[in-house]
Amino acid sequence: MFDYTLKSEKSPEEAILSLEENLKSEGFGVLWNFDLTAKLQEKGQDFNTPFTVLEVCNPEEAQRVLSENLLVGYFLPCKIVVYKDGDETKIGMPKPTAMINMIHNEELQMIAKDIEERLINCIDQSV
Repeated sequence: MFDYTLKSEKSPEEAILSLEENLKSEGFGVLWNFDLTAKLQEKGQDFNTPFTVLEVCNPEEAQRVLSENLLVGYFLPCKIVVYKDGDETKIGMPKPTAMINMIHNEELQMIAKDIEERLINCIDQSV
C-alpha cells in the first residue's frame, strides 16, 4: 500500500490538535492546515465530508533530502490527512518510502524510511 491510515475515536478537530502536538515532538511543524471541505464549498461544490490536509515539514530533513536531489522537492512538504469516512475519523498519509522509490537513490530511501517511521509514530500517538 502507498498509504498509512488509521481509524481514530477522536473527532477530526481533536485528532488534528493531537497530531500537531505529536508532530512537534518529532521536529515537524504544520506549514498549512487546509480545510478542503470549506474550499470546495466556497467554489460551489456540494461536498460535506470533513477533510483536512496538513502539510508538514521538518526543516532539517527537508534541507537534507533537497541537498541530495532537488527532485525530492516535488514530494515536499509531507501531507497528512484527517477526514471523516462515514462515522469514523481517519488519519493517514502517503508513505514517504513509496514516493521516494521513484527516484532510485539508496541514501534517500534510508532517509525516507526514517521520516516515515517518525510520522507513523506521530499518527499512532494521535489516534
